[in-house]
Amino acid sequence: MNKYELAVVVSAKIEDDARAEVIEKVKALITRFGGNVTDVDEWGKRRFAYEIQKMKEGFYYFVHFESDSTVPGEVEQRIRIMDNVLRYLCVRQEA
Repeated sequence: MNKYELAVVVSAKIEDDARAEVIEKVKALITRFGGNVTDVDEWGKRRFAYEIQKMKEGFYYFVHFESDSTVPGEVEQRIRIMDNVLRYLCVRQEA
């Protein structure tokens, strides 16, 4: 199993409950495809270097998980079409 870090930027215009729901959906996707979520690091609201979809800030989350090499692709496919997710990036961490 490989270790991965998934960075997710969520819209700052939605309520706290909706934001938490987005992260829960991401965690559920990871476990659905056989991954194991080890940690979720919430950085809070940060200002962007440039506007994204006419927004100047968003909430940053870093989800750490372990999985096979096929899981990040499956998760990214589904995050791409999720509402309120402005940006995402999944990288493999070195052992």
